[in-house]
Amino acid sequence: MTAVLGGCGSTGSSDVTLRLVAADYGDSAGNSSEKYWDELVKEYEAEHPGVKIDVTVYSWNDVDRKVKEMVTAGKAPDMAQIGAYADYAAAGKLYEASELLSIPVQADFLSQLAEAGQWNHTQYGIPFAASTRVLFYNKTLFTKAGLTPPATWSELAADAEKLKARGVKYPYALPLGPEEAQAETMQWLLSGGGGYTDDIGGYSISSAQNVQTFTWLKDELVGKRLTGPVAPGKLNRADAFAAFADGQVGMLNGHPTLIQQARKKGVKFGMVPMPGRTSQAKASMGVADWMMAFKQNGHAEQTGDFLNFVYSDKNVLDFSRRYGLLPVTSSASDVMAGSSRDKAMRPFLEELPTSELYPVGKTSWASVSADVKKTIGQAVTPGGSPAGVLSRLQSAATSADSGSAG
Repeated sequence: MTAVLGGCGSTGSSDVTLRLVAADYGDSAGNSSEKYWDELVKEYEAEHPGVKIDVTVYSWNDVDRKVKEMVTAGKAPDMAQIGAYADYAAAGKLYEASELLSIPVQADFLSQLAEAGQWNHTQYGIPFAASTRVLFYNKTLFTKAGLTPPATWSELAADAEKLKARGVKYPYALPLGPEEAQAETMQWLLSGGGGYTDDIGGYSISSAQNVQTFTWLKDELVGKRLTGPVAPGKLNRADAFAAFADGQVGMLNGHPTLIQQARKKGVKFGMVPMPGRTSQAKASMGVADWMMAFKQNGHAEQTGDFLNFVYSDKNVLDFSRRYGLLPVTSSASDVMAGSSRDKAMRPFLEELPTSELYPVGKTSWASVSADVKKTIGQAVTPGGSPAGVLSRLQSAATSADSGSAG
């Protein structure tokens, strides 16, 4: 689905036309991101008669590829709101955030998001949307089974055993399918004390902790048939969320959009921090999507002025509330944390300060993420080798990292 907004039908009489390519956060035509941008652009253009904003919205399946094609063809947009920025920063194609944003706007970004937007110690990626993951559980199924939400892996496995005994289709849904396996993987790696990278930023996919984590998943959840009828490597996140909303899932890792999905279907659910190996996980997984501005068209001043408007509290809150996401600025986060209308978002807001993000500042991350999506499900198959799969991913990641270094 694509749409061009704002500058539609422009006769070229305006001083400047800025082109923005953006991702669609809606789950239907009725709440497409087109509507958000259309309203925002109309308001901006009314106050800035010399500037037109053309916004093209693509689905998440297409948006990164579309931008890459535009840049390769020498027709970069002025701005792109997509999933990764580091490749473009490393190629010298992006403005620094400090060349675009006012000091108050730059200073308002949550610190770990601003840091994650840095390539080579300079911020090029401007956080646009954020979310964290918590463990969702079906309160009705838990009550019937006499269960309390788990705080450790062993408690999670024990709860899953009891849910399975009561005929629950997916006691714990483990989506390691190609749609978003890198997210479920990272949440489990963090809960086991590991992660994709080590303390100095090198890939550590095949670390002892990570191998132990996937060995536990293979033996204690998948091997005991506690993850449902679909093999984890074939189960996508969207299907797992839909099954939860249909009351067929006991537990799964979820982000804020699952709240609305489950409520629409009348599912009673609770949310707790992700369990860890022996206690609550030290860190949750955080995800950020990015805004960036390309230098090709030379519209730094006009682009910066528009982005300062985009990142006003009103607009950040409107977007976050509309799509069930977390604000990327401290001021908007404070408003949301203190607002009764945003009560359901508090567990996610509480996780954000200690959350860890994908290593998006590495230009190799896009290819590593694609590899994880394709192959991590094999680690938990009956004949699979967690150590072997993680070792192959590590080898490919190290090679990609050295190939993109500098």
